[in-house]
Amino acid sequence: MRKTVTAEEAVRCIKSGDRVFIHSVAAAPQQLIKAMTARAPELRNVEIVHLHTEGPAPYASAELKDSFHVNAFFVGANVRQALADGHADYVPVFLSEVPNLFRRGILPIDVAMLNVSPPDKHGFCTLGVSIDVARAAFETAKCVIAQVNPRMPRTQGDALIHLDEIDAIVEVDEHLHEIPMPELTEVDRAIGKHIADIIEDGATLQMGIGSIPNAVLGALGNHKDLGVHTEMFSDGVIPLVESGVINGHQKIKHPGRMVAGFVMGTQRLYDFIDDNPQVLMLDIAYVNDTSVIRRNPKVTAVNSAIEVDLTGQVCADSIGTYQYSGVGGQMDFIRGASLSEGGKAIIALPSATKRGESKIVPFLKQGAGVVTTRAHVHYIVTEYGVANLYGLNLRQRAAELIRIAHPDNREDLERAAFERFNTASR
Repeated sequence: MRKTVTAEEAVRCIKSGDRVFIHSVAAAPQQLIKAMTARAPELRNVEIVHLHTEGPAPYASAELKDSFHVNAFFVGANVRQALADGHADYVPVFLSEVPNLFRRGILPIDVAMLNVSPPDKHGFCTLGVSIDVARAAFETAKCVIAQVNPRMPRTQGDALIHLDEIDAIVEVDEHLHEIPMPELTEVDRAIGKHIADIIEDGATLQMGIGSIPNAVLGALGNHKDLGVHTEMFSDGVIPLVESGVINGHQKIKHPGRMVAGFVMGTQRLYDFIDDNPQVLMLDIAYVNDTSVIRRNPKVTAVNSAIEVDLTGQVCADSIGTYQYSGVGGQMDFIRGASLSEGGKAIIALPSATKRGESKIVPFLKQGAGVVTTRAHVHYIVTEYGVANLYGLNLRQRAAELIRIAHPDNREDLERAAFERFNTASR
């Protein structure tokens, strides 16, 4: 700890023109972010790269656009407006490939800003709640600065970082950002039950955060021998681990262990992963590698969408040209699950928006990004049922998707299908 300095001293290594990586999701180092942003008057053209981060992102404000420019691999709420206003950018990339951007020198990192757990007696800290792309960032960065935070859980796997690998240490006592468990609606519960009904005993699960994943997990109480290999998980898995439903006994890769790249949730989740040998936090280049994913049995991947067109194209990252989130790991796991023996790749979404607009549409909005192609898509699930599109032609797909659309929108969709395919959908 001889390298301990103030946050203001630590960020002195950042120079104009540098590329700075910020630790992901709940691990975003807020004291270092504040200290860096305070240097705005003396910095110009600093590129900020990161995945989704929780908490404030003051460097993304319009007033500081000459000092900082965000180049995001995934767009969270704290930088969405900056993109919409044109003073930030988005890199569409599979989550599994982001580490390669650093390791192959395509986007070399000058400074990595991290949030780590305190060192053990051997001098090893851990990256805590977010290994994801952070390991590749600190391994390749010219300068590594880190908050050492007693509130960061100590995690196992690829999480270790030795004090010798850190250039400047800032001691903080900073709460991690928490995401409360969402209230489930009847629509969420219906979707969750439909998905739970097609999940088999012994399946390996991938699902993220939010109401639908939690509804699915809440409906799995009578299942047996489930495993977890996922880019991230949240609080919803904990009751299933405690009851023995999730035990990983049938996994081929890392049997008995839950594998993830990052976690996000409440303090209960952070306490659960702290020094827990059941949880392996690994580099996302490995976690999301299709060749790794497919080796587990019955991989069941549940991902979300903003809209799905009548041929099965899935838009999951934008609303027209408005960049809402990112490609993330959806395609990594859709493909991995499809190739797994007995696997199921699932896209889940409510049939309609809160305003009653159909989420199953004749055509994606102009400018919308296709995250999962119609050749990759298998299952689409709404509160009205399950449509398995695998092996179906375009007319058959339209009929299946109309069947699970909201009843108020089916007539319009049938008309659109008829006009497109010159025949009544059936």
